[in-house]
Amino acid sequence: MDAPDAFRQQLLAAMPRLRRYARSLTLDAGAADDLAQTTLERALTHWHQFDPLRDMVVWLLSIAHNAFLDQRRRDSRLSIVEPAEADARQDALRADPGADVGLRIDLMAALARLPLEQREPLLLVSLEQFSYAECAEALGIPIGTVMSRVSRARAALREHLDGRGPARPEGSPALRRVI
Repeated sequence: MDAPDAFRQQLLAAMPRLRRYARSLTLDAGAADDLAQTTLERALTHWHQFDPLRDMVVWLLSIAHNAFLDQRRRDSRLSIVEPAEADARQDALRADPGADVGLRIDLMAALARLPLEQREPLLLVSLEQFSYAECAEALGIPIGTVMSRVSRARAALREHLDGRGPARPEGSPALRRVI
C-alpha cells in the first residue's frame, strides 16, 4: 500500500471518529474494532479513489456504512443487546461507567430498538455532528430522507426513554428507570 504520507496522516486523524461511529453501529466493542479495521483496510487499498477535496471522515464513514451492510447481509441478522445483557457486560468489563450508568444503559437499549435506517442518520447527525448533506452523502440517500429519519428517530427515542414506546416483547424489561 503506497498511500502518500498526507493521506495516511488524515486517516490517522479520522480514526477516533471512525471507531466511535463503528461502535454506535454495531453496539459491540469487538465488532466495532473489526468494522474499523475493515474500513481502514478498504481505505488503504483504494486510497487512489479518495478525492482530496472531499472530507476524509465522510469518505471513511461511507466505507464503514457499506462494510457494515455487507457484514449484516452476510450474517443475515443483527444482534441486539438487551438492557440486562448490557448491564452484565458492563459489570464484566469492570470499567468506570461514569456518573449515570442507568441512563447510559437505557439510552443504549433505546438506540438498539431503533431501526438501523433511523439509528444511522441520527448518530451521524447528533454524535458525529455531520450536516444533513454530509450524512446524505455518507449513506447514499437523499437529504430529505435523512431529515425525516432523524426526526422520526428522535421522536422514537423520546418515547422509549419516557416509557411510552411501542409494546415490548413479553418478558422484555421496561426502559423506564426509577431513581
